[in-house]
Amino acid sequence: MAERLKVTQIKSKVSEKQNQRDTLRSLGLKRIGDSVVRPDDAQTRGYVKAVAHLVNVEEIN
Repeated sequence: MAERLKVTQIKSKVSEKQNQRDTLRSLGLKRIGDSVVRPDDAQTRGYVKAVAHLVNVEEIN
C-alpha cells in the first residue's frame, strides 16, 4: 500500500449530485486539472470511491 495518493480531477462536477460536489471540495479540488496529495488512509479512500468517475488516482511511495 502506498504512503500517499495523488488525486487529480478529470471531469466537471457541474451535473453531479451535491454530496459528490462536497466530496470534491473536501479533497481540496476546485476545478478540472487540480491535483492534491493526500495520505493513503481509509478516509481518503472513501472520498475517492465516492467520486471515482470524476478523478484519477496515482499511488506515490
